[in-house]
Amino acid sequence: MQDDWIMIFPPLNAALNTLTTALLVLGFAFIRKGNVEVHKRLMISAFCTSAVFLACYITYHVLKDGVMTRFEEPVWAKYIYFPLLGSHTILAIVALPMILLTMWRGIFRMDEKHRAIARWTWPIWIYVSFTGVLVYLMLYQWFPQKKQARPEAAARITAPAVSGLAKEG
Repeated sequence: MQDDWIMIFPPLNAALNTLTTALLVLGFAFIRKGNVEVHKRLMISAFCTSAVFLACYITYHVLKDGVMTRFEEPVWAKYIYFPLLGSHTILAIVALPMILLTMWRGIFRMDEKHRAIARWTWPIWIYVSFTGVLVYLMLYQWFPQKKQARPEAAARITAPAVSGLAKEG
């Protein structure tokens, strides 16, 4: 199926999302106190942890080579998990350009424009970071699911062995 070392990515990604959430909360608290410099450092740190998360997330999905973890049990939890995952995924896609624009406006001190979009970006970003942790907990900790090879991945794995047998016969 896959090498066990690849499984370091899900908890690593959850840790990065947890750190991002904490940095976002602190960044919000410091800007409320008027401390722009600490706010800026915290938000840049949150951006960096989010970027590392995204790199790790993509790496994990490339390396796992068709192995899927499907949420199947308990059935009642699916009614929580899938809406959570769906809203997390959609808002993660929406958040990325918003985060980039908000960061740009903040770094270049376009303060009014920065504040205008940050009012929308921050709640979406923190929701995505926090729900990323919840998705991890549901899928890997609270209700551990079985990993399954996709049918097309299984066919890629067995096809060379089958064709090799045919040549020998």
